[in-house]
Amino acid sequence: MKKDKQNQEVSSASEIGLTLDDLVRRGAREVIRQAIEAELAELLANCANVTTLKGKRAVVRNGYLPEREILTAAGPVAVQVPKVRDRSGSGIKFNSHIVPPYVRKSPRVSAALPWLYLKGISTGDMGEALRVLLGEEAKGLSANVVSRLKTQWADEHETWSRRDLSQSRYVYWWADGIHTGLRSEHSDGQCLLVIVGVTPNGRKERVSISDGYRESKASWQELLLDLKRRGLQSGPLLAVGDGAMGFWAALEEVFPQTAHQRCWFHKMGNVLNALPKSQQARAKADLQAIWMAATREEALSAFTWFVETWRAKYPKVVEKIEKDRDSLLAFYVSCRTLGAYPDDEPDRIDVCHGASSNQPHPQLRITRHLSWTGIQADRGS
Repeated sequence: MKKDKQNQEVSSASEIGLTLDDLVRRGAREVIRQAIEAELAELLANCANVTTLKGKRAVVRNGYLPEREILTAAGPVAVQVPKVRDRSGSGIKFNSHIVPPYVRKSPRVSAALPWLYLKGISTGDMGEALRVLLGEEAKGLSANVVSRLKTQWADEHETWSRRDLSQSRYVYWWADGIHTGLRSEHSDGQCLLVIVGVTPNGRKERVSISDGYRESKASWQELLLDLKRRGLQSGPLLAVGDGAMGFWAALEEVFPQTAHQRCWFHKMGNVLNALPKSQQARAKADLQAIWMAATREEALSAFTWFVETWRAKYPKVVEKIEKDRDSLLAFYVSCRTLGAYPDDEPDRIDVCHGASSNQPHPQLRITRHLSWTGIQADRGS
């Protein structure tokens, strides 16, 4: 158990600080591996009736070719192609249609993950998704291979969606509804409800990805209750989301002790869009001074400055931020009040991405301050 925990911590450390390109490369490598394995499985199935004189299967797996890198739009992706051994002497070989011999370049991988999500998973048109990933070479995939891949990925998602959460604990969540623009017979109002969480040790992970209807309270409530059914004992200390009311209403009923934090990214976008372009840079700096403040007192001071500076000429802009003041500053909360730490622990947790020599993982800096401040995530130097 101790070894598993250490392995998990090492894995968590390796994931911290990954860029979008790193994630694309990791996802592309796994998708390519699965597709190649599906091609090989089909070849072995087709050759199942080819036997030796002793009645044994003549065509069997025989290790892998040396690993090679394929240049993609996101950088090099390492792949390994399996080999087969034909003991019948008929010369049967395995040549992948996806990664043919000597192929060193595969364009359009940067578009793979959105297409796999939207075309593959949502509509079942995995063949088209793989063509986006691998180009016209993917036309060699048969319907059986695509069907096998769809089943495999659906099973993986189903297993993940049923995982036990009894040992899970989160400091905060980001929640949002993603509208894909997908059009099908039953797609009107459909969206993806996504929750990403951060654990007490600073590890960011997906909590839930589920279908929903118009980000409604009922859809969010069903998702949150499912998390509870699978063992999640309590919600996060803080939940971050936009102004969609469905999530907040559902959260209030399922996890009433979780503090509500309005998303500054969405709020800043709403405020800046209501201002002339000539004023946006100055207003953006004034808004950043609020949520980047080190203490609640400094944040309130910066908030008051923004209101007094902009109210006279742009009262409707000020109203947008003033009406949500408490929820915008919710991350300045007392961790002791929320029961997150014992009485002798400090009140603020900052999870910062950046190097720090006095922390166990150089990509993750976790610091605690004694001031009455809050919980927030930002980028450090």
